Amino acid sequence: MPELPEVEVTRLGLLPLLQQTVTSVTIRNGKLRWPIPADLHDTLSQQTLLQLTRRAKYILAQFERGVLILHLGMSGRLRLMAQFEPPQKHDHLDIQFTSGQVLRLRDPRRFGAVLWIDGLDATHPLLNTLGPEPLGQDFHAHYLHRQLKKKNVAIKIALMDSHVVVGIGNIYASEALFRARISPQLPAKKLSLKQCEALVQEVKTTLSDALIAGGSSLRDFLGADNKAGYFQQSYFVYGRTGEPCRVCHTPIMQIKQGQRSTFYCPVCQK
Repeated sequence: MPELPEVEVTRLGLLPLLQQTVTSVTIRNGKLRWPIPADLHDTLSQQTLLQLTRRAKYILAQFERGVLILHLGMSGRLRLMAQFEPPQKHDHLDIQFTSGQVLRLRDPRRFGAVLWIDGLDATHPLLNTLGPEPLGQDFHAHYLHRQLKKKNVAIKIALMDSHVVVGIGNIYASEALFRARISPQLPAKKLSLKQCEALVQEVKTTLSDALIAGGSSLRDFLGADNKAGYFQQSYFVYGRTGEPCRVCHTPIMQIKQGQRSTFYCPVCQK
């Protein structure tokens, strides 16, 4: 699943569309996680794209009369094409602009979302209960320490809870915990303030490093410019089961937590 860095890289790649006006919308398969609004062509036609922001793993495209919410789901990607190209299998949605550029959604597993909110001040239930952005000022050690005191689950699970902090999926939770030298199995409520300080810092550093690298290109992810990221070349633990730790050379371990694979060093993360 694309995580915060991949979504942000995608958003940045779509910025050339700002101040352009929609000429047409083509829905080939609207049966995503939630149905694409059938009247999206009528809704978006002749509207100008004013702003592109991100909240958690959602891209928010602000038009003149509302906001289009885009989510990549498990395997989705948004591609910005200089001109129309014949669609391939799983290319479910095209939004064409006056410049001739086309924003195309490809989603093989169809867990993504394309939702419309009328009005610029409207909110959506998907966004209303989200925690702070991990790269923002509201995500700090004292906040995290307070939140974790309420959690009986392992810290890896708590770190992936979007009510605690948004955008940290399986890859970057594993990587940040390694960098902070914290066991993924440690009960969240047992983290000290000092450990929270280290973890907050490493979450921010890990995500920032991933953004610089263009995200992680695993399976289907490519940016809006059709280019792959390369942060996966720098992983300390994720996907490296049995390989030597880059710090102490102990084989990396893999366990299951919350039905997801967790990777860690049993020596560095005691």
